[in-house]
This record gives sequence, C-alpha cells and structure tokens, in this order.
Amino acid sequence: MQKWIADYLAAQQRVLATLKPEQLAGLVATLQEAHRNDAQIFVIGNGGSAANASHFAVDLGKGASDKLPRRFRVLSLTDNVAWMTALGNDYSYEDVFVRQLMNYARPGDVLIGISVSGNSPNCVRAFDWAKATGVKTIALVGMKRGQMAELADQLVTIEDGHYGRVEDLQMTILHLLCYAFMENPELAA
Repeated sequence: MQKWIADYLAAQQRVLATLKPEQLAGLVATLQEAHRNDAQIFVIGNGGSAANASHFAVDLGKGASDKLPRRFRVLSLTDNVAWMTALGNDYSYEDVFVRQLMNYARPGDVLIGISVSGNSPNCVRAFDWAKATGVKTIALVGMKRGQMAELADQLVTIEDGHYGRVEDLQMTILHLLCYAFMENPELAA
C-alpha cells in the first residue's frame, strides 16, 4: 500500500508541475476585469466538478470578497436543486445550466466550466450559448479536452485522465484564483 500511495502522490506531483503560471495569470486577469466591470461570474460542472463549482463560489464570494472594497458577484449554477430538477424534468438535463444563464447572464459576464471530459452535454450547451451571447468562457478540463476546449475563450487542460487527479488540480486552480485576491487585494484597485 505504501508503494501505491507513493506512486499516486508522484503522479499528482507530475501533473501539478505541468500547470503554467502565465496561463493561470491570464485567468486571474479575467476575474480582475470581471470584478472591475461588476460582471457576474457563473460556475458549472457535474458530480465532483459541481462540488468544486460550489466550493469556488463560496471562496470567491466570501473569502476573496471579504478582503476587497467591493464584492465579487459569483454564482454556482449547480446549487439550486429545485430549479435544476425542474429544468431537467421539463426540458432536458442538457438544459440545466443554459436555461439558468438565459435568466441571468449578460454580455461581458464570465462562465467557468469544470469538466474532466470536456464533453458534458449540459456544459457544452451552456458554453455554446455563452459564446453566441458574448459571455466570456473559461474551461478547466482533463486531457481529453472535449468540445468545451473548442468553445472556450480561455482553456486550462490538466494533462491526465485520472478523474481524482484532474478534479484535485481543478480545485487547486480554483483555490489559486481565490487566494490571488485574498492575498493580493490590490488586484481589485
């Protein structure tokens, strides 16, 4: 078991080492611009990625915002179970995010999609709509990249296919985005 654990940790470290600071700085700049323009930030994902979306919304909306003179406007579209099940039941599960965006999103807002495969139909549909509507898109995907990678304005690919490793690294990136503002509040000046 110790060897398996050592191998697992080594694989995680290898994947972490592939993240590019300049690419992540670009994501910080997008959030900085969204904050400056009082734009809404939406976050979507399924399963573990949905949990990461919720976690990010809490950390950016509370943790990072507590350090700034004006708060981030951030919403995880994974959190309203009644609305999601109504949309899934009355339309389709592929519509659970895009139909929420239709109510909330405006050109210049930001949509962050989190998906290991990059092919989750509900995320792809939301990205397609966002692109046509002038909502900026950020995709955090695994090595398969998928359709979200083709639609995204900004893309970070986690170069691994292991769901746990990819989701862990996606949350690392999301934490980095929040802590960039928590530890550097002058970014919001």
